[in-house]
Amino acid sequence: MMRPNTRLSARTMAFVLAGGRGSRLKELTDYRVKPAVFFGGKSRIIDFALSNALNSGIRKMAIATQYKAHSLIRHCQRGWNFFRAERNEYLDILPASQRTGEEKWYVGTADAVTQNIDIIDSYHIEYILVLAGDHIYKMDYEIMLSQHVDTAADVTVGCLTVPRKEASAFGVMDVSDDLVIRSFLEKPKDPPGMPGDDTRTLASMGIYIFKWSYLRELLLRDAEDPDSSHDFGGDIIPYIVEHGKAVAHRFSDSCVVTEAGAPAYWRDVGTVDAFWRANIDLTDFNPELDLWDRNWPIWTYSESVPPAKFIHDEDARRGSAVSSLVSGGCIISGTEIRRSLLHTQVHTNSYAVLDHVVALPYVNVARSARIRNAVIDRGVQIPEGLVVGEDRETDEKWFRVSDGGVILITQDMLDRRAEEL
Repeated sequence: MMRPNTRLSARTMAFVLAGGRGSRLKELTDYRVKPAVFFGGKSRIIDFALSNALNSGIRKMAIATQYKAHSLIRHCQRGWNFFRAERNEYLDILPASQRTGEEKWYVGTADAVTQNIDIIDSYHIEYILVLAGDHIYKMDYEIMLSQHVDTAADVTVGCLTVPRKEASAFGVMDVSDDLVIRSFLEKPKDPPGMPGDDTRTLASMGIYIFKWSYLRELLLRDAEDPDSSHDFGGDIIPYIVEHGKAVAHRFSDSCVVTEAGAPAYWRDVGTVDAFWRANIDLTDFNPELDLWDRNWPIWTYSESVPPAKFIHDEDARRGSAVSSLVSGGCIISGTEIRRSLLHTQVHTNSYAVLDHVVALPYVNVARSARIRNAVIDRGVQIPEGLVVGEDRETDEKWFRVSDGGVILITQDMLDRRAEEL
């Protein structure tokens, strides 16, 4: 007699919410949704949630898209097209397609799932893992699934442990000693402490596990409620806290680290400052996020390009990179690169300097340009002699300067600058 597959991940699908614009990233999301933003030299932000699911053994996935989704859809078609239906593997892309009404797009995170109930039913799954597609972290979801089953929870909520004084920016959990959630508080002024540690609290990661049959009934009930915002954090989770059993899962119990005792790494790169910092941190001698770990790889679409090339070896005209990440296809021609991260096919020219710069793919830096503390958007053509990062007043005239002093450079900004000069 054939034994059923008892691994929980084999009976689970991952539903990734990837429809939000991410407006705090400003012009970086003018042409792409936040999960499609480039990160780490060769990946996109969504690759982390998808890779976590794949590495955890989950082979059934769906991605709900809405805002400016073409770049995201194209990336998934090119980099995540290896699933085989004959092996019960699926990755479905579910754009908001007015499936339940001619004028109804996804109106909330829960509604994005509700509108696709028939598709999820066809997967014949037992559990559903709901994920945000816009965070950077490594996590073994099988551990969280095991806790969900062992505690007989109606919902298990993935939670970060954060300092209590910083928790007012999150949706936080007031929990009992056994991690049962007593109340869910959205950005409270006085967050509750954790059992045994009053200085820290549990904040929601936007990761939820449900038994599908249970969530299905809740979604249908919620869809009929005219007063609901049809949102997991705003409606579904508070309802379960009040009428069912909601349990918190500590991220520290399932985060994937290379060395024992290493800190649990999770980043919301939703602002220009946070995005720049998370990328620049990868240039550290021992970065907290280990992209070199072959036991938990971050899968992505890899463009076929030649190796990076460094040319010229003269004083003041030496192609060099120190404490930097330089991706394939880059040509560093007589340029000094320091503490920077260059994505695929970045070309730089003689006498230029890049210092603490995140350059997205296909950037070209002309001669004698000096760029410091900046994010350069995809395909930008930096003109000869441009100086950025040395005079804030001048930078603010042409570019976006963040609260932390990071300069965001896009081609539209440069074009406006060229018209006015």
